[in-house]
Amino acid sequence: MTTTEDPKVATPKTKRYVRPYGDTTGDGMAQMSFTLPIPFGPRADGAAQQLANKMGMDPAMVVHSHPIGEDFTFFVVYGSVQHIVDLDAVKVVEREYPLLPPSDVNSAIKKTLRRKMVVVGACIGTDAHTVGIDAILNIKGFAGEKGLEYYRELRVVNLGAQVSIPELVKAARADKADAVLISQVVTQRDAHILNTQEMSAAFREAMGERCPLLIAGGPRFDPLMAAELGVDRVFGRGTTPGEVASYLVHAISERKEHHA
Repeated sequence: MTTTEDPKVATPKTKRYVRPYGDTTGDGMAQMSFTLPIPFGPRADGAAQQLANKMGMDPAMVVHSHPIGEDFTFFVVYGSVQHIVDLDAVKVVEREYPLLPPSDVNSAIKKTLRRKMVVVGACIGTDAHTVGIDAILNIKGFAGEKGLEYYRELRVVNLGAQVSIPELVKAARADKADAVLISQVVTQRDAHILNTQEMSAAFREAMGERCPLLIAGGPRFDPLMAAELGVDRVFGRGTTPGEVASYLVHAISERKEHHA
């Protein structure tokens, strides 16, 4: 028996075009959730189905709805979409360095710098959300990994929250920082973008070629934005301390080779 394959659907050989998978390969079945400002009931379910249809999900089934207070309803909708993903058109930042265990990070720093690497971290501007920066820097760490304070060859200076850019530059110069990590969670009116751009400009004006590695992190950052923000690296949500530590080793080694 022969079969005719849809050239637009991914096969194990090509793996270029893909559709969502539900019951069978390429069936386009997807699930999404959202909330509408409509009281719970049949009319709300009908509105949710209409919205899903307009978003390209057809047929669409409201598989779950739940009241949120008196005037809002939460929905889970399941249905088929016709859209195809072209994997060749996907643009992401691929990790170009290996993930190293703490012992290898320490050894690499000692070999490259012959001293401890100094890392200064802070939440800049009016941002008071220190959970992210603390997860990376503090010894307790995140996702089962110890933070950068755990690494023997790293000296970590955590400035905490609501640090002004002049204060950050001053601290980095005083501590002779090799790397500066800033965290931004507040995103209203693109505050995270503007603050980071201002920060990078201030460092380059103040320190020129001696500017430390500049690293930005936060759940709303796009790793593709590094050049736009003027930083060396951007880390998004889910980043672990081990990823940051491994990057520091990679970047410092590359920088040293470049200036050799």
